[in-house]
Amino acid sequence: MEPQSNALTWTGRVLSALPVLLLVMSGGMKASQAPEVVEGFAKYHFSADLIVPLAVVELTCTLLYAIPQTAVLGAILLTGYLGGAVATHVAAGEPPIGPIVTGVLVWTGLGLRDARLRALLPLRKL
Repeated sequence: MEPQSNALTWTGRVLSALPVLLLVMSGGMKASQAPEVVEGFAKYHFSADLIVPLAVVELTCTLLYAIPQTAVLGAILLTGYLGGAVATHVAAGEPPIGPIVTGVLVWTGLGLRDARLRALLPLRKL
């Protein structure tokens, strides 16, 4: 495998940092049970008892993604978590742009910083 350029690695790190920051903020708001979060859960017909457990899941998956040795596992778990967010938005008749963009950033960032992942999913030149 060829050595990877520093520019590619750093671009991947920056793109990976964006969803990490977003998800840590989201998980922190859930963990604090901010009034906006409680209202949002009620809007989507979720019990307030689920707020803290979902915060733990979100923050755990994000931590796994942020650690290079477990980043692929974290990305897989975040894909499932964000898939649930997409389903929630669709069921409420809202556009699921936020969780979709977050998922794309998760995988794009990881793909740019991990050559092994790119080797699994090679893009071919025409």
